[in-house]
Amino acid sequence: MLIRDATADDWPAIWPFLHLIVAAGETFSYDRELTEREARAMWLLPSPGRTVVAVASDGELLGSANMDANRPGPGAHVASANYMVDPRHAGRGVGRALVGETLDWARDAGFRAIQFNAVVETNEPAIALYRSAGFEVLGTVPEGFRHPRAGYVGLHIMYRRL
Repeated sequence: MLIRDATADDWPAIWPFLHLIVAAGETFSYDRELTEREARAMWLLPSPGRTVVAVASDGELLGSANMDANRPGPGAHVASANYMVDPRHAGRGVGRALVGETLDWARDAGFRAIQFNAVVETNEPAIALYRSAGFEVLGTVPEGFRHPRAGYVGLHIMYRRL
C-alpha cells in the first residue's frame, strides 16, 4: 500500500465512500445531507494542511485522511486529523497506515501533540486503533452525538503527545 498526497484527480474515487460513511451517520459529526461540493471543500485541505490517499498496488484507492492544526493561533501546535476508509477495504490495515502517516507528518511539521475532538464512543474499531497508536481518552461529552441506531452516545476527546 502506498500513501501519497491526494490530488484533485483523486476526488472522484474518494467521494463515493466518503458520502456513504457520512450518510450512514454513525461515525462523523458531519451533516448527513452533506453535498459533494461541501465535502470536497472540507476534505481536500489547502497547505499547510494535508490530505492523503492510501492506494493499493493495483492503483485502487483504499482510503483517505486529512490533517491540519486543531485550532489556529495559540493552539496551532496541536494537530488533528480525520480518516475515511472505503468500507470494502476495512480490516486490511488501511486505517493503521493512515494514522501512522499522520503521526509522522505531525512530528515532521513540528506539532507537539494530536487531538481528535469528536470520536464517537460506539466506533469501537477506531477507538481500538487510536489506543494502539498511543492515544488516550481525555474525556467524553455525554450524549454529544445522535447515532441513528444507538440514540444519544458520547463523543470522546482523544489525545496523543508526540
